[in-house]
Amino acid sequence: MTKSKRFLVLLLATVPILAGVDARAQLGRGAQVDLPAGEGKQLVQALCVTCHTLNNITQGWGYDKQGWEQLLASMVNLTPDARTQITSYLGEHFSAKTRPPTVVVPGALKVEIKEWIVPSLGSRPHDPLATSDGAIWWTGMFANVVGRLDPKTGAMKEYPLPTPKSGPHGLTEGKDGSIWFTANTGGYVGKLDPKTGTVTEYPMPDPAARDPHTPVFDVKGNLWFTLQNSNMVGRLNPQTGAIKLVTMPTPRSNPYGMVMTSKGTPVVCLFGTNKIARFDLETMAIKEYALPNAESRPRRIAITSDDLIWYADYATGHLGRLNLATGAVKEWPSPSGPQSQPYGIIAIKDVIWYNESAVRPNTLVRFEPKTEKFQSWIIPSGGGVVRNVSVTKDNNLALAESGVNRVALVTLP
Repeated sequence: MTKSKRFLVLLLATVPILAGVDARAQLGRGAQVDLPAGEGKQLVQALCVTCHTLNNITQGWGYDKQGWEQLLASMVNLTPDARTQITSYLGEHFSAKTRPPTVVVPGALKVEIKEWIVPSLGSRPHDPLATSDGAIWWTGMFANVVGRLDPKTGAMKEYPLPTPKSGPHGLTEGKDGSIWFTANTGGYVGKLDPKTGTVTEYPMPDPAARDPHTPVFDVKGNLWFTLQNSNMVGRLNPQTGAIKLVTMPTPRSNPYGMVMTSKGTPVVCLFGTNKIARFDLETMAIKEYALPNAESRPRRIAITSDDLIWYADYATGHLGRLNLATGAVKEWPSPSGPQSQPYGIIAIKDVIWYNESAVRPNTLVRFEPKTEKFQSWIIPSGGGVVRNVSVTKDNNLALAESGVNRVALVTLP
């Protein structure tokens, strides 16, 4: 028996769940994945479904052998023999597809990007949160942890969640310093006490309410959150634990990113359609705004001090702006083009910052609304899809880089 076969036998013996997921967890969002024959196929089927489905491989952009090696190094510890087999197999059958060209717009502004690898391999840091004490938190979605980084010392700590496969996703901070998160696969909202590590869970009152996504506190201290695949938005009263849910009027609209206006009004972008929605703070009544391009799919949104909504149009590669008062929309093509997939976005001192997630490496983009000028920078590690961003107390930028297992701090002038 070869070393790789002995490794596979040991793996299957020590991780019994893999025998079942070979037939089931390969399912992506529909059909079963049938991998091409070749040396390394069994290892891929055994290893690459412990945290995600095989659709992440077959439907992704792909990499060459070196790219797969770099990616796997951030996901899982492998023996040298297993790593060689897997990366050779993936590089042969799932090589890099043609991506949109990375366009870097030069400019005078200088930024510093510092990155840290998070402790748990394969944790897929999803959302970052810059807190009032200067820390940067992240959700380790696949590792079932919430993590904390002290950027001054580099010290990191991970808090394991008591419920297995919670899938922590979005983050926000309570006034008392508590860390609130959405358990995307666990179907609950959680509150973490950083001093004790204690987690309080708030389960959904309706079994149809799944996929809690983005949490934001309103001016009254209630926690609003989107439920993407349930097509719902929820509101949690932290004092009583009561949760109220409303269903979006547009079917399959997939409520995603959220911000609050200066008056405390929740605004949500609808990733499943070309719309943005505003909610009544008291009644949760919904008003939807249709964007002019039917192909638009806003994934994250930001807000400036004038209550203008800025959106990252993931589907068409545009930066957009919506005036809630008039319904007027204006859009600008993102520097790397229509397939650049703008994603995480935020406003700092009324300047827009976002990333282009489809290009390799990801770019960090700055847009000055007054001059309508862009400038962009390469993210050193590649970014691996920056799904969300957060502003620090001193107006710098925190990133979570899911595909490369890192969090980052961008220091701005």
